[in-house]
Amino acid sequence: FLPQVDSANAGRVLASDAAVFLKKSGLTDLVLGKIWDLADTDGKGILNKQEFFVALRLVACAQNGLDVSLNSLNLPVPPPRFTDTSSPLLLSGTASSDLPWAVKLEDKVKYDAIFDSLNPVNGLLSGDKVKPVLLNSKLPVDILGRVWELSDIDRDGMLDRDEFAVAMFLVYCALEKEPVPMSLPAALVPPSKRKPLSVPGAMPLIPSSTSTKESHQSLPPVGILAAKTPITQ
Repeated sequence: FLPQVDSANAGRVLASDAAVFLKKSGLTDLVLGKIWDLADTDGKGILNKQEFFVALRLVACAQNGLDVSLNSLNLPVPPPRFTDTSSPLLLSGTASSDLPWAVKLEDKVKYDAIFDSLNPVNGLLSGDKVKPVLLNSKLPVDILGRVWELSDIDRDGMLDRDEFAVAMFLVYCALEKEPVPMSLPAALVPPSKRKPLSVPGAMPLIPSSTSTKESHQSLPPVGILAAKTPITQ
């Protein structure tokens, strides 16, 4: 990665060059700012090679749902992913209408069957109805909270058929030990919802404290609902 940002081969990276490169990670400016502050130990606005590697490591931590802190540096994480060096799934913020939807047709049929079995009202499922299905996955509550945040694309506290498919896709990814992303990859944005999201950065990666509060209020407290109906394979 270093040659891409250290064009002068001086063994250091300027803030302006690093900002352009790090934005390709798909993380929010808020998270990237925190990463920069931790990596730029002397506050000079320049990273040496070691500090740049720290920044990359923190990007990888954030992409895999770990805390952006120096304590996370020693945890095992996959290498950081950037939009122009990896798969279409990682093209955050560039929801092109040409990009095929990551949810396969045969899986969508299964997810639709689960959706219909939960008695949607006007084509929508409330948090109360989705919560038992999410809890049945036995995934950690913080992961399920992020699944809900990412799948409730229009932030109305309800999931329509396509949003529910996104939630199920993310749950199955997590069950396969795939990290749940911090932002919804472009290929996961349903084609029906791509137009308003075509502007990079239109969807915040980390919701503000108010929207977090609202969306968690729309879900009943954990523990009320026992896991009764396992997700059908």
